[in-house]
Amino acid sequence: MSAFRLLIARDLRLAMRQGGDAAMVVAFFILTVVLFPFGVGPEPELLQRIAAGIIWVTALLAALLSLEKLFQTDYEDGSLEALSLLPLPLEFQVLAKCVAHWLVTGLPLTLVAPLLALLLHLDPAGYGALMLGMALGTPILSLLGAVGAALTLGARRGGVLLSLLVLPLYIPVLIFGVAAIEASIGGFGARPHLLILTALLVLASGLVPFAAAAALRQALE
Repeated sequence: MSAFRLLIARDLRLAMRQGGDAAMVVAFFILTVVLFPFGVGPEPELLQRIAAGIIWVTALLAALLSLEKLFQTDYEDGSLEALSLLPLPLEFQVLAKCVAHWLVTGLPLTLVAPLLALLLHLDPAGYGALMLGMALGTPILSLLGAVGAALTLGARRGGVLLSLLVLPLYIPVLIFGVAAIEASIGGFGARPHLLILTALLVLASGLVPFAAAAALRQALE
């Protein structure tokens, strides 16, 4: 566990030194949401109706921006090969990198989302479901993105290929994240949708490290 925590701390330090990547993700999230009222009109009723979808779709796209560098930097400077020789299994290293990625990108998106929901006139009844859904959904985005990042490691135009691989996997998160907000606003309760997101998070946490580690070993051969 100490090696696991040290790897998370290492990735967080590297991310802080390259703070532009994390800032770019949050800035993209904010600017894209802010542009929607200019495109669809400023009517509060219209914005309120589509607010949940806007926030979740924009969060998915923002999460994609930093995925390409999840393993790429370590791969290019040789650190990834050195890390693979550590006693800590590569699967746990993948999980540590996903945790660090979520702390740098997913957590800020979760914290900013309620402010953007206020801009879009989201019904106050949906704020709890929005926060819980984002807290459960954004780690899944990081985990699933790790598989795509590992599979496209070293590929030409890897960013485009990564988007094509990962976006279809994000669809269930989008569906249940938006459904939780809509159900909460409608008075039906968001618990079933949040439980499904929890199950998806548990499933991704158990399977993704093995899939991503296998892809990394293939890239290192």
